[in-house]
Amino acid sequence: MSNVKPIIEIFGANIICASCVNAPSSKDTYEWLQAAITRKYPDQAFSIRYIDIEGVIDNDRDAEYASRIQEDEFFYPLVLINDEVVGEGYIQLKPVFSTLENLGFTAAE
Repeated sequence: MSNVKPIIEIFGANIICASCVNAPSSKDTYEWLQAAITRKYPDQAFSIRYIDIEGVIDNDRDAEYASRIQEDEFFYPLVLINDEVVGEGYIQLKPVFSTLENLGFTAAE
């Protein structure tokens, strides 16, 4: 496994995406992903952060993603792992887990 811990980022907003009918909120998605990853890959380090696209954003990179979402280039929540988009709108676990496993994560038995 790589010694570099993956950085998982969820860009979202308090209001549920209009195109994502019946999807959980962005914050719920963040909490769900954190729990699911921790459960499937115990004792494997990762960093996870939530970025509110409608809140104060303190760096240009995050502000650029927020702007791209607000301009409808992406649906939210937008999930990135190490700067790679792995999901947007209605998030599914399979692409998230697949990306983590490609980075060396091993599922618990």
